[in-house]
Amino acid sequence: MKKGFMTILLSILAGGLTAYGVVKATQPEPVPTTIVKDAAGNTVEYRTVNLAETDYPDFTYAAETAVEAVVYVEVTVRQQYQLNDPFFRFFFGDEYGQPQSREQKGSGSGVIIRPDGYIVTNNHVVAGATSISVTLNNNQQYDATIVGTDPVTDVAIIKVDATDLPTIPMGDSDKLRLGEWVLAIGSPLGAQLRSTITAGIVSAKGRSMPSGEFKIESFIQTDAAVNPGNSGGALVNKKGELVGINTAIVSQTGSYTGYSFAVPVNIVKRVAEDLMDFGSVKRAVLGISMGTVDKKFADEMKLSAVSGVYINEVLKGSAAEKAGLKKNDVIISIDGQKITDASSVQAKVGSYHPGDKAVITFIRDGKQQQATVTFQSSALQNGETDVDGTIAFYGARLKAASPETLKAKGLKGGVEIVSLASGKMAEAGAEQGAIIAYVNGEPVSKPEDVVAKAKKASRAIYVEGVDKAGRTFYFGFGK
Repeated sequence: MKKGFMTILLSILAGGLTAYGVVKATQPEPVPTTIVKDAAGNTVEYRTVNLAETDYPDFTYAAETAVEAVVYVEVTVRQQYQLNDPFFRFFFGDEYGQPQSREQKGSGSGVIIRPDGYIVTNNHVVAGATSISVTLNNNQQYDATIVGTDPVTDVAIIKVDATDLPTIPMGDSDKLRLGEWVLAIGSPLGAQLRSTITAGIVSAKGRSMPSGEFKIESFIQTDAAVNPGNSGGALVNKKGELVGINTAIVSQTGSYTGYSFAVPVNIVKRVAEDLMDFGSVKRAVLGISMGTVDKKFADEMKLSAVSGVYINEVLKGSAAEKAGLKKNDVIISIDGQKITDASSVQAKVGSYHPGDKAVITFIRDGKQQQATVTFQSSALQNGETDVDGTIAFYGARLKAASPETLKAKGLKGGVEIVSLASGKMAEAGAEQGAIIAYVNGEPVSKPEDVVAKAKKASRAIYVEGVDKAGRTFYFGFGK
């Protein structure tokens, strides 16, 4: 009996000590206070806060690993100018009126994305360069060549002849959160400040540049200090993953004033792949004009939330039309990513290649629906084949007319106009669904015939055929 009583007593004691320890551990430490007298003799109590080392974000791993893959880029640009001063020409000869050239130096940053020497930077860093020199963080220097550039996104790929170079792993810029810590790494203000690392937070996503200088409207805005020379450098998260390429600042002085902008890595990744594979960008297009949903539109359409973008127009023959999207549909997500404005649509579509598929969630007549869209190419050159097998021709997409269509039109051969965008065909009066039977008087039976006979024309291209209503049409346009 006595032994059992002792066991119970010890259990109660152990439980009490455990509870005390848990409560003590979960209670915040009391904030130290200091009591002083002010000038009037009143007692004033001050509280002081001492942050432990663990209370600060640790950037050491991200900084030390990512900095090895960020390079200093120096470019030489040869500029043309002309001396038109008649005084100099009179005394020193006509050669002073001839075009002259001079070299100008510029610099920026870059990020190694493949160990075999491929480096991503900004288009404006290397535009017009006659020579490019790259210096690694370990002071190794290489000459670089331009692989491809994309002024629309301000992304460029250059290459050095080297192997086993350090790289930065690609992150996912779609998963960036507002207030998340990021590091900017680059060479601000030239070679003397190479491999400078600054820290900040994600201030906003999907930003357009106030200057309107660039055509994309999906920049990451941060307050990490960025200055001229940082262009093309890395924006990395705490894991050391590349989440953006630093591109621009907004400043009235030309130096950092609290705002910096980076191209999201999901756009950079897709552009870089195209530049390395093809030398140019194969840009995906949805084929709509749109506006951001505001309260007025939400009230008119009886939407439950002021969110998403509404479709103003669906282009004929576009990916959106083929997917069944219509005017006034409200897009709320693409492949599960929430759509808040036109910038977020542009950013998401910009991460796809032509031919990629995506599920678009939209609201029509108050009901949520989904459609699967297959993105098309934009700005194809004449004769280039789109992902759906059609061939581009002055803004139109062409395919061989089916035997059934030819029989219905009373034709032996011909080429169907599948879709029309802005271009010379639309301006001349071409119609979607019409059949082209002759180009410059010669019969055609497949799109390649149309392209070939147009190339042979010395000045103008004349097209004959039958429209959707079965009427004969004629039109022409200059090359």
